[in-house]
Amino acid sequence: MSEKAEIAIIGGSGFYRLAPSLDLNRCVVEDVETPYSNIPVKLSFEELEDVPVCFLARHGEQHRFPPHKVNYRANLWALHEFGIKHIIAVNTLGAINTDFSLPQLIIPDQLIDYTWGRDHTFFDGLNSLSDHIDFTEPFTAELREKLLTQAEKLKLSAATSACVACTQGPRLETAAEIRKLAKDGCDAVGMTLMPEAALARELKISYASIGLVVNMAAGLAEGEISIEAIQEVLAAGLTDVRKLISAVLPTI
Repeated sequence: MSEKAEIAIIGGSGFYRLAPSLDLNRCVVEDVETPYSNIPVKLSFEELEDVPVCFLARHGEQHRFPPHKVNYRANLWALHEFGIKHIIAVNTLGAINTDFSLPQLIIPDQLIDYTWGRDHTFFDGLNSLSDHIDFTEPFTAELREKLLTQAEKLKLSAATSACVACTQGPRLETAAEIRKLAKDGCDAVGMTLMPEAALARELKISYASIGLVVNMAAGLAEGEISIEAIQEVLAAGLTDVRKLISAVLPTI
């Protein structure tokens, strides 16, 4: 690739390659060593719509790492080392807001972190006051607006505002927990936005999310939540996710 990638896509569950039809011989794959893991981070450098892009599969190959075991610090540090300035994260979500359909794209503007025990900051040594990042708006407004603009142009059904609950996983939530999250003001629930979004802010990388709602959360539909049904909805929804990514890349 002639140009250096400044944009990264972080793929979530079911999204392990940027473009399935892409000739893998055109990709440059880097195994990146970081101070935060003995396992190198695998980055794929590709071109999409003539834009150089870095792709990172959040969960590793074949979903090797569950949400609570993803090494978010290593992932973000690797992207930072390669000069990434913008991240579009793809996150698989369950719907709490019953107005959402399946599959449903959302471009979240807020989140609430319910995770625990994750390495959530790069500032875990000797700190200073400058280490206290402002996180009032967890997603970069300019990048969000570009996603919203392109979604509208493509006539994709995308929720323009949503608060996402980030839970610990890997189990799904109880019906009572979902009722609590709804009372807290959450519209959807996932397991991977945090600490990823905060780490990007610490590294001064702009960050926005394309959320893909693939199931109704616990207690909001009859019966148990079927992983097989989720996978079917996920496969259908990823078509729109890829369309949106392809459209937005040239505008960043």
